[in-house]
Amino acid sequence: MIFETHAHYDDEAFDDDRDSLLKSLYSEGIEYVVNVGASITTTVKTLELMKQYPFVYGAVGVHPSETAELNEENFKWLGETALLPKVVAIGEIGLDYYWDTPERSIQKEWFSRQMELAKELKLPAIIHSRDAAADTLDMIQSADLKQTGGVIHCFSYGKEMAKSYLDMGFYLGIGGVVTFKNAKKLKEVVEYAPMEQLVLETDCPYLAPEPNRGKRNSSLNLIYVAQEIAKLKGISCEEVITITENNAKKMYGFPRFE
Repeated sequence: MIFETHAHYDDEAFDDDRDSLLKSLYSEGIEYVVNVGASITTTVKTLELMKQYPFVYGAVGVHPSETAELNEENFKWLGETALLPKVVAIGEIGLDYYWDTPERSIQKEWFSRQMELAKELKLPAIIHSRDAAADTLDMIQSADLKQTGGVIHCFSYGKEMAKSYLDMGFYLGIGGVVTFKNAKKLKEVVEYAPMEQLVLETDCPYLAPEPNRGKRNSSLNLIYVAQEIAKLKGISCEEVITITENNAKKMYGFPRFE
């Protein structure tokens, strides 16, 4: 079955039908969902979803664009929260220079601190990197995350950058963008990368794949991502689903829960 490695079901886009949608996932072939915190508030909401739905697991962390809210008190809370049994990763964390707020120095400080937390707790990191390729790679290499590993979420760089992360043992998160006709660079990365280092994700409610581009995304659309990867790799969709499910379980340490 499909393993959804990165979703945001806490988002208000799901307020009208969250419960019915989540309860429908298993019958549609979605076995597990990792809901990913992006702020203190969304991390709290993630914890609530984890409690309510047995198949929903969580990642706790603060997205680079929200790092101005971090201080010693709530960072300590993040560390304590990360010890909960169904928390499987620290994330999403990283650098985002698209809007360039907050200041890069603040983003870097809390990216570094959250990577150290991942290392301390031996949890994988979910990395967000937008328009910050060089700095993200430099900081990850300096932090030496080889032991914890993790995933480069919504991978958006070229083959050379992909090789750097693959060589460190990271997974690449592949979502709806791979189905876009103009996503030549990402398609090349998927063709290049070993299947054993790819995982499926939506980043829902964002980045819905073709044929639903522009609409609200959900885990139900992951089949389209799997089909596109299968086409690019020259293998069956069933193989893509099986391999990426195994990859996700390995990345998130799921033998601990079964």
